[in-house]
Amino acid sequence: MNNIKTETYTILSCFRRNLSLVVLITISLQYAHAQRLDGYIKYAQNNNPEIQALILNHTIASEKVNETQFIPNTEISAGYFVSEPETRTGAQEIRLSIKQMLPWFGTITARKNYAASLADAQYEDLAIAKRKLALSVAQSYYKLFAIQAQKNVLDKNIQLLQTYEQLALTSVEVGKASAVDVLRLQIRQNELIQQKEILSHNNLAEKARFNYLLHREKTMDIEVPDTLILPDKDPVLEKKKVEIHPELIKYDKLYESINTSETLNQKKSAPNLGFGLDYIAVAERPNMNFNDNGKDIIMPMVSLSIPIFNHKFKSITRQNKLKQEEISSLKEERSNRLNTILIKAINTRKSARLSIDLQLKNIEKAKNGEEIVIKNYETGTIDFNDILDIQELQLKFEMNHIESVKMYYEQSALINYLITQ
Repeated sequence: MNNIKTETYTILSCFRRNLSLVVLITISLQYAHAQRLDGYIKYAQNNNPEIQALILNHTIASEKVNETQFIPNTEISAGYFVSEPETRTGAQEIRLSIKQMLPWFGTITARKNYAASLADAQYEDLAIAKRKLALSVAQSYYKLFAIQAQKNVLDKNIQLLQTYEQLALTSVEVGKASAVDVLRLQIRQNELIQQKEILSHNNLAEKARFNYLLHREKTMDIEVPDTLILPDKDPVLEKKKVEIHPELIKYDKLYESINTSETLNQKKSAPNLGFGLDYIAVAERPNMNFNDNGKDIIMPMVSLSIPIFNHKFKSITRQNKLKQEEISSLKEERSNRLNTILIKAINTRKSARLSIDLQLKNIEKAKNGEEIVIKNYETGTIDFNDILDIQELQLKFEMNHIESVKMYYEQSALINYLITQ
């Protein structure tokens, strides 16, 4: 009997020593885990179809800058006089014309600036998408960590219950426990096994989601840490960095694009200049000899296209002013929303840290209770109801601790999305 007690106590002590060893190893590998997550994020940004589509869209918008550098088509015409009009120098036979209209000075530059401003605004869509993708990858990564960590906790508790089951069986043999105690321990094991199976299904679903974010096969393995250690202090945050978030910068660039659009509108409302040349072939008058007989006609031309009825351009000017007011309002609304999300994320992360500290204290007290039960067993008495109660409390605290750690890092990822440059 004493050998069994000693062996059981040794097994339970090994559980605690192994847990401490795992914590030490985890601290040394924490930096490697952070690097691994960064690697997953970069992989996703390089392979995600949405990101690739936005890159192509921005490339197209940038190419439109070159499209704007054009002038109207050159007009060339030719005519043949069916009934040749007579002039002093001869009959007119053929008429050739060439004409080129030119936009007002600075119009091409205005078009180019407007296209460039639109391309700049579209680039912010790409920056926003990359940030959102990084946030989704990080949050999915931390969910996978929580699932794996909780499965490990369940495994440890199942093994512990199996050890207690052997104790109960031994106690039944010597008349210090009943078969009901054994059944209750077995039922509790079955409950934990069921919880583990549920977590396994959740892990498959989250694993598929993570791999889809990286645009790769859903069954590919993902390396996640068994434990995440919180930093001693939360980093100091500069809330003003929200103002340079791509979602807000996009509104600034859209506002600027309206300015360039109005500049282009003013250029379009200016006259267009045209330059041309007419050439008329003249036949010689027969039986006549005088200067310029049959001399061809060359006539340079200058034209001016004036938009006298310019209500269209005035309307566009009014529309541009209204659009700028709309963009200013939208930016203010989005800024308020982002700041609200940031404040909530900061407070939630603080709450998660407090919860982690509380759960660690509760876990320590539950371990003390376990020590008491083991010592009582050494003196020959054991209450398996107490064992189940303590085991259930310890499992609850450990699972809540993992959830709080996941919440802490999820909120950290959200904060990074909001304020990282």
